[in-house]
Amino acid sequence: MNEMELKYGCNPNQKPARVFMENGDLPFTVLNGKPGYINLLDAMNSWQLVRELKEATGLPAAASFKHVSPAGAAVAVPLSETLQKTYFVEGIELSPIATAYIRARGADRMSSYGDFVALSDECDAQTASFLKREVSDGIIAPSYSEAALEILKTKRKGTYLVLQMDPDYQPEKLEKKQVFGITFEQQRNEIDLTEDCLTEIPTKNKDIPAEAKRDLLISLITLKYTQSNSVCYAKDGQAIGIGAGQQSRVHCTRLAGNKADIWYLRQAPQVLSLPFREDVRRPDRDNAIDVYVGDEYMDLLGGDNWKRVFTEKPPVFTKEEKQAWLSTQTGVALGSDAFFPFGDNIERAHKSGVAYVAQAGGSIRDDNVIETCDKYNMAMAMTHIRLFHH
Repeated sequence: MNEMELKYGCNPNQKPARVFMENGDLPFTVLNGKPGYINLLDAMNSWQLVRELKEATGLPAAASFKHVSPAGAAVAVPLSETLQKTYFVEGIELSPIATAYIRARGADRMSSYGDFVALSDECDAQTASFLKREVSDGIIAPSYSEAALEILKTKRKGTYLVLQMDPDYQPEKLEKKQVFGITFEQQRNEIDLTEDCLTEIPTKNKDIPAEAKRDLLISLITLKYTQSNSVCYAKDGQAIGIGAGQQSRVHCTRLAGNKADIWYLRQAPQVLSLPFREDVRRPDRDNAIDVYVGDEYMDLLGGDNWKRVFTEKPPVFTKEEKQAWLSTQTGVALGSDAFFPFGDNIERAHKSGVAYVAQAGGSIRDDNVIETCDKYNMAMAMTHIRLFHH
């Protein structure tokens, strides 16, 4: 099949809508549900991301997409006991692909609400079972076990979108799109992101260990499929904060850094010991955690409002306690889809435990950026690769 009619385009008033191939058949098969325009944009972008993460690291990969940018991306690095508690999978032996998915979904659970999921490897029954509990619009993977497909077909009253991607599909070298009736054409961005792009290190600290290189590559590959401007914090085999689509790079760094801080605050003892009621839904639990670690806790869960989610009123997580916990965050990797124009980005990154940086370089203020990295003993690689994506 080389054409598929869609219900509508980005919005209900945009009809008719379809996807089609000028040459050959569509490279995916619909196993369940009916895809929408944005579903397929998410599916094609997220598939490219997990495919490249798998190629770069050799590990199964997963991504959680919303509105054509990743909310999370990860590879199958085993979870620590703390992260098992944070992701509510304590004591469960996870398959590699389930591990990657749990990490990707756990990066920014607020943004992942109603996401589109991509897996680099076959979706197994365990991953499908975890996914069934989440609010999600669809999934794309190269294959599904029989049990996994049966589980997914029951989700959303049988309408959950399940796409099977042809892993051997290779697109044409030139890609086109139309804007306001004008056709744009360019060569696809097929640049390979490998450790070779991390060899130029102008900072005094030139030590980037293997795990940090892996995390820098995860951040750069994630940025390759994130709407620009974009910045990505990564640690322990996963993205922990993604700032997408900002006009100012320092705003990207702040946005992503705030998300990285929330990811780490979720691991604090004060959060792990929260007394949730057993009948609290997963989205309500996640919202309550974000409120608890934020500054509006007393406004939103003050009075008797806490009774909606907790069995007893938890103590306030004070600003001083949060800052003390955040000060223990170390070893974070930071990637940028273009150069950092000023050292203020590095100043903000330092507050979130960044120790390793990868950015294009080429700013007239590179000296200021390098000097700021040296101030905090960060190791920074200049990749000379811009990764704008629109």
